[in-house]
Amino acid sequence: MPHRDASDLAIRLGREAEAVCRHYLSSGRKTGNYWLVGDVRNTPGRSMFVRLAGPETGGGAVGRWSDAATGEHGDLLDLIRAATGLLDFKDVAAEARRFLALPHPDPASVQTAGGGTSRRAPGSRQAARRLFAIAEPIGGTLAATYLAGRAITCLSSMAALRFHPRCYYRPDGHGPTETRPAMIAAVTDLSGRQTGAHRTWLAADGLDKAPIATPRRAMGELLGHGVRFGVAGDVLAVGEGIETVLSPRQVLPRMPMLAALSAAHLAAVLFPPTLRRLYVLCDRDPAGDRARDSLLARAASLGIEAIALVSVEGDFNDDLRLRGAAALSAALKDVLHPDDQRRFLQG
Repeated sequence: MPHRDASDLAIRLGREAEAVCRHYLSSGRKTGNYWLVGDVRNTPGRSMFVRLAGPETGGGAVGRWSDAATGEHGDLLDLIRAATGLLDFKDVAAEARRFLALPHPDPASVQTAGGGTSRRAPGSRQAARRLFAIAEPIGGTLAATYLAGRAITCLSSMAALRFHPRCYYRPDGHGPTETRPAMIAAVTDLSGRQTGAHRTWLAADGLDKAPIATPRRAMGELLGHGVRFGVAGDVLAVGEGIETVLSPRQVLPRMPMLAALSAAHLAAVLFPPTLRRLYVLCDRDPAGDRARDSLLARAASLGIEAIALVSVEGDFNDDLRLRGAAALSAALKDVLHPDDQRRFLQG
């Protein structure tokens, strides 16, 4: 590990320690000068603590953390590595730099010293819930048009997706706020509580994403959670993007699936306690490979049967569009557990 680069990044992250915790350890809470959470993988609890105050370097430095239950410890770079499932330092450093480039709300605007709340940041859980609540079901909307253009026409169990005809969009930098049609997805936790929202801004005719710099953005608390299609029991399929997940669901309409929204979040997905078999939908890119390997290893360590499903083309939506539903069904049949072929595969 490049020591100097790591030290500089750790110091910079330490200056935003509370924002780091709110982003990567959203299940925890601030108590005095510490952030308390169950573990570095964002499990609810209080056995792990992160220092929110202290010197920039040394054993008691701001950002240093320790888990009393496991003995794990480290700095905020180690925290990001564990929380995202990234393995190589260059990827961890890239994620840290991406985080440092994000705008972070003033902690005082999220939680007061007395534990109450005051004004909310635009990307808060509450703002995400409000946005989803005022959106409409996707049937007959530009969101359905957009999905149909990607060969996704079976819209059963789509309660997680809605449409907003005039969703606010602010360009990067200081451009004026615009309103554009958008597909809105609810991000929920294991209990079904909404923790965030994902927006895909659409072109005026719905045939493609909007011609803007960042047509996809998420808000709220995402780590460990995802956009859910169906209720997971003993079987679950997970992937990165919404279209990636909805593509195999065209031929597996009854299999519960989850879109984690990025490779980093895919590696950190939390498992329902009833889960016995996990399918990981893998895009053909290096970040996807690392997320897949991390997630498969974590599932196996918990006694969950883990099976990788790898697309033939770039991703499963490419497979569906370019090869057709019949070819996708045949390819999945070769790798599905026999029980799941009978339960879920559409004949």
